[in-house]
Amino acid sequence: MSWNFDDLVVGGQLRVGTGICPPIKEGDYKINGSGSVEGPFVIGDGTKIKLGAVGGDPDSDDKTGASPANLCVTRCYNDDRDCFTGAIKLSLLTEGNVRINGDGALGKTLNIQSTAGKAIDINNGTVWINDEGEAMFKTGTNGKTLSARFTESDGKPKPFDIPHPSKGEGWRLRYACIEGAEVGVYHRGRLRRGKEIFLPKYWKDLVHINSITVQLQPIGAHQDIIIKRWDDEKIYLQAMGGMPIDCFYHVYAERKDINPLITEYQGKDCFDYPDPNYKPGVVNPRYDDPDFAGPPNTITM
Repeated sequence: MSWNFDDLVVGGQLRVGTGICPPIKEGDYKINGSGSVEGPFVIGDGTKIKLGAVGGDPDSDDKTGASPANLCVTRCYNDDRDCFTGAIKLSLLTEGNVRINGDGALGKTLNIQSTAGKAIDINNGTVWINDEGEAMFKTGTNGKTLSARFTESDGKPKPFDIPHPSKGEGWRLRYACIEGAEVGVYHRGRLRRGKEIFLPKYWKDLVHINSITVQLQPIGAHQDIIIKRWDDEKIYLQAMGGMPIDCFYHVYAERKDINPLITEYQGKDCFDYPDPNYKPGVVNPRYDDPDFAGPPNTITM
């Protein structure tokens, strides 16, 4: 049975469906002006909603006529002369904060399918992401997209720039990373009254032992320190006449858990790097891919 009303005014609650709805209270404590709909519920033109498959996935090719969501909202297609349909550009407008709790049903909490040019726009261009996934931050990138900024930075020194720690306001400190033809790590410190520099225990699994180099700087007096040998645990030293050793040390080595750099290659930009594991969008990249392995860039044994 159906009922038709020209107008319907509900002074208390509007309930569609059965069951308890704690957010709008019950009985003497009910919230007047509140409502509950079990759903699926459609606002707008239901014929515009793309039906989904079992589970409501609208991206599935197996369409069974299932509603893709419990709440479906479309543009306003009401042709009432007082509705000003042409002026209503939004399907949904919220005032206040919005929270989305994903439950993993479709493997993605928020899925935006856009053909508008900008899929996301925050504060009229302060931050935006276009339909291709390109991002732009108005502050910090001077209006450039992130990919353009990254491409630009690949050819420049890799600095950090901070307020000066000692000169005060109006001064800054800028350092840059050391660059070279290897993916290197270092271990440094001071050795006193010993003959062995102990390397970090994990170095045996992290670096090529045959890429190690060591710099020594005697402290206080010349000690004729030499490096007798080294392995994956220690650097063994010897001093003149058995003198006690006091020195600074700096040990470099090249990582072996990833492939050595391919320092020279043909290409128009960084995306032409021969190892495809470094290309954007690669699923499960492998940086020790044996197809692109080679000897260390630095060999010292």
